[in-house]
Amino acid sequence: MPVSLSPALELSLDLLCCPACRTRHLHPVRGALRCPVGHTFDIARHGYAGLLTGTRATSGDDAAMVRARSRFLSTGAYAPIREVGARLAVDTAPEQATVVDVGCSTGYYLAGVLDRLPDARGLGLDTSVRALRSAARAHDRGAAVAWDVFRPFPLADGVANVVLNVFAPRNPAEFRRVLRPTGRLIVVCHTARHLAELRDRLPAMVTIDPVKERRLHRALDLFFEAAATEEVEYSAALTRLDALDLVAMTPSARHVSRADLNNDGFLPDQVTVSVLATAYRPR
Repeated sequence: MPVSLSPALELSLDLLCCPACRTRHLHPVRGALRCPVGHTFDIARHGYAGLLTGTRATSGDDAAMVRARSRFLSTGAYAPIREVGARLAVDTAPEQATVVDVGCSTGYYLAGVLDRLPDARGLGLDTSVRALRSAARAHDRGAAVAWDVFRPFPLADGVANVVLNVFAPRNPAEFRRVLRPTGRLIVVCHTARHLAELRDRLPAMVTIDPVKERRLHRALDLFFEAAATEEVEYSAALTRLDALDLVAMTPSARHVSRADLNNDGFLPDQVTVSVLATAYRPR
């Protein structure tokens, strides 16, 4: 039986273009999306559209990472991050905004923006099919599409009022292409103090290379200028399960010793959450 198109995905069809030939106007045909040239892409039974073709640059979150991320985010420990991202997004967005979340994972941050904009629509892009299953149902006005952030997005030029990028890979040229001239790019990234207590005890945890961060900022500067920046820093209490999920929801889980994780007294009972949220305007 063909998969029916979700209302949120149907609402987003005018944003999309065929990733194979760049033709506009993908339309639903028997549980798939098809362009006028005839390229066809499946709609998963979980509700997201699988537009990704060929080899992807990253595989994204696996099932265990998505489960850990969903559990951890449900505790509210990262709610202040979601709130500041949403506030920066809605400050200049029109009521009927189009919000594109690049590297959306489970859709947690996109849903936060849509909650603040009752007439807006959202579209999340991610490579992880496990995460997209959650993203496709994270909000009734949020659709989800399988896509590799490092490739040209399957979106038409200038369709987004807001591009959201939270703890995710960046593609500055594509951010600029799909953003309207009056739109905003919202980038949320960690500071050096983020999760310091956890990283002190687990040195094998993956950290962000400061050289890479500087290179990414230079790339953003070619296309954007900062309009507003907010630093969010606070202490978050952790249960042992929270701490385990916080490690497991990132690639660090593949590097950290099981012996350390199984030591009841080893994991911290609180961590510093420290991020920078910046709203950029196009140059």
